[in-house]
Amino acid sequence: MARKQLDLLNALDAAKTQLYHFTTIIIAGMGFFTAAYDLFGISVVTKLLGRIYYTVPSGPNSKTPGILPAHVSSAVTCVALVGTLFGQLFFGWLGDKLGRKKVYGVTLLLMILCSLASGLSFGHHAGATMATLCFFRFWLGFGIGGDYPLSATIMSEYANKKTRGSFMAAVFAMQGFGILTSGIVGLLVSSALEHGIHVYTYNQNAELSLPPQADYVWRIILMFGAVPAAMTYYWRMKMPETARYTALIAKNAKKAAEEMARVLNVEFDPEEAKLEKFVEEPSNQYGLFSKQFLHRHGLHLLGTTTCWFLLDITFYSQNLFQKNIFTAIHWIPTAADMSGIQEVYEVSKAQTLFALCSTVPGYWFTVFFIDKIGRWAIQLQGFFFMTVFMFALGLSFHHWTLHKVPFIILYSLTFFFSNFGPNATTFVLPAEIFPARLRSTCHGISAAAGKAGALVGAFGYLYASEPSQPSHDDAGYPPGIGVKYSFIGLGFVSLFGMVFTFLVPEPNGKSLEELSGENEDDSFDAVVESTPDKQGAYNPTIPV
Repeated sequence: MARKQLDLLNALDAAKTQLYHFTTIIIAGMGFFTAAYDLFGISVVTKLLGRIYYTVPSGPNSKTPGILPAHVSSAVTCVALVGTLFGQLFFGWLGDKLGRKKVYGVTLLLMILCSLASGLSFGHHAGATMATLCFFRFWLGFGIGGDYPLSATIMSEYANKKTRGSFMAAVFAMQGFGILTSGIVGLLVSSALEHGIHVYTYNQNAELSLPPQADYVWRIILMFGAVPAAMTYYWRMKMPETARYTALIAKNAKKAAEEMARVLNVEFDPEEAKLEKFVEEPSNQYGLFSKQFLHRHGLHLLGTTTCWFLLDITFYSQNLFQKNIFTAIHWIPTAADMSGIQEVYEVSKAQTLFALCSTVPGYWFTVFFIDKIGRWAIQLQGFFFMTVFMFALGLSFHHWTLHKVPFIILYSLTFFFSNFGPNATTFVLPAEIFPARLRSTCHGISAAAGKAGALVGAFGYLYASEPSQPSHDDAGYPPGIGVKYSFIGLGFVSLFGMVFTFLVPEPNGKSLEELSGENEDDSFDAVVESTPDKQGAYNPTIPV
């Protein structure tokens, strides 16, 4: 049976959209902007790193520019994802223990320092430079990981229930602008540093195809990630703690009322006696590893973790290895027909085009429709169309290598529906359906499952997308199944995502306490409440 909600929480649920909502979106969103820039910006420069540090001036492979060896490429690409996974688990747990605000600034500070340090990676030979780059990118990922559960939880606990989905989706949509900006920065930096010098392709002159300026290109691109994070650090530190944490977890009703009074410009009764009764209810006492949690939220957690895991297999393999796909359909010239900086320009141009035409619009379609048609419907249709387009791309892959424009359109649609679909909703749902005292932790677990999927996608696609016959362009890589069958495999992954979507509830239009069961009077084994049936008799019902 539902209990009467605290007036303070009712006020938050019913509050009109105000300046502080938009301020929170920007402050939290800039963390995601930075995270996306840092995670996906590496794909712009990996080919250049191979040229700089692994080109062999003479020998059997000297006819093509150097590439990162398989183990180095996987480390450089994936080490930030490993850090992100651990950061999500650690900071998600810490956010429920110490408060959202106390650890919010730490994640951003890590992102700023490690973005700068990544560009300053040093060493006297290739191995040392790659090792220091991987070290700093691990800790960069660790900071990025903390931003997921904290930003999601803060935005969900600040928002009103009418527009909560749109506000949270808007925070996550900044990821699209981060991906777009990584491409734009790559275009600008490569154009600027190659301006005024004579351009040689590798075939024309291997040595002059890699001018000294090339070493600055990748460093500047990686270091730029510190700029957006630094811009919002002050405002992030000035944010008040969320009322739901202060009241329901810290159990300080007076402080929660005072802080929200300043935000909403309304005076509140702290309702200390009512709060004490609220937090002492059995429904607000159980922990993560309890039968009560398993009963109430076990399937929900299985749904959020599995859907995010499956989604990120597809999402990260597509984003991190776009350059491989563009090369496979001959949209980007072969490496030997470009200079090192030209290759950065071409990869950046393709990434920018896809982000502008499909990735960014997909995020904002979710922002506009999530509170109208609901999270569940958006996630299901997103997985459905991803399945359709992945199969279409894979089953007719040879046809698309001859007809590039239709391929690009279909490929763009997979990005559009991943973002107008599960890429946004898997972020939103875990911050809505779990109790306040476990919200950040459960979001961190769900997000970490996603990054485990990203690692599967990144490592798997790195090798799987290789041609079945040994390739001279990618010497040192074992034969794979090729891009065609990789697409088909990703189609099956998306199909499973549709199935597991049925485990998550629809939170649209409900308060966080109603969704999590925190406003229930009864405990898990509770007393049976009597309710009248149609004949006037009373039948026992167990509260859920």
